[in-house]
Amino acid sequence: MTVYFHEEDLPEDVLAPGPVAVDTETMGLVTARDRLCVVQISDGRGDEHLVRFKVGSDYDAPNLKAVLADPERVKYYHFARFDLAAIQHYLGVTAAPVFCTKIASKMTRTYTDRHGLKNLINELLHEDISKQQQSSDWGAPVINDAQRDYAASDVRFLHRLVEILTVRLEREGRTAIAQACFDFLPTRAKLDLAGWADKDIFSHE
Repeated sequence: MTVYFHEEDLPEDVLAPGPVAVDTETMGLVTARDRLCVVQISDGRGDEHLVRFKVGSDYDAPNLKAVLADPERVKYYHFARFDLAAIQHYLGVTAAPVFCTKIASKMTRTYTDRHGLKNLINELLHEDISKQQQSSDWGAPVINDAQRDYAASDVRFLHRLVEILTVRLEREGRTAIAQACFDFLPTRAKLDLAGWADKDIFSHE
């Protein structure tokens, strides 16, 4: 298992074919204000790749964009809504089709309200990850080893989680409705970017 660190783009042909796990690190939770700093990506075969964008970046990352925009590659996320919006806003691509482990967890683990990635990894994979670096400065000139390991851990386990959650969705008869939710997520992210993040446009109000 190796964590590879790249500046401004993903090297060509470093990922095997098939689904990829994706995550992002930003300067905060307001997408248009808080710039995209790191995109993490893994093909599930043991290595993770971190692509860092420095302040002032033009986000010209053709190799990374090609992977993210590839309609033949499913992208695995935990809380895809946020990552899709960040990728759309800064990289200008729709990183779909999607499988979101947070949504799958909420639709299958209805016996709990703990749907964080750390909770999922602990219960379903019997492993533990540290979230200590979650709120660290991702825009710093140097991304330290602790930050790199944290960022890599956010995509390291997603392929295994998807396998388990897919079985649970099937078991509970919720595969089709989950897929409909996944398919809607790029639109949900666009609604967030357009100003409807906190408004339920489906409500009667």
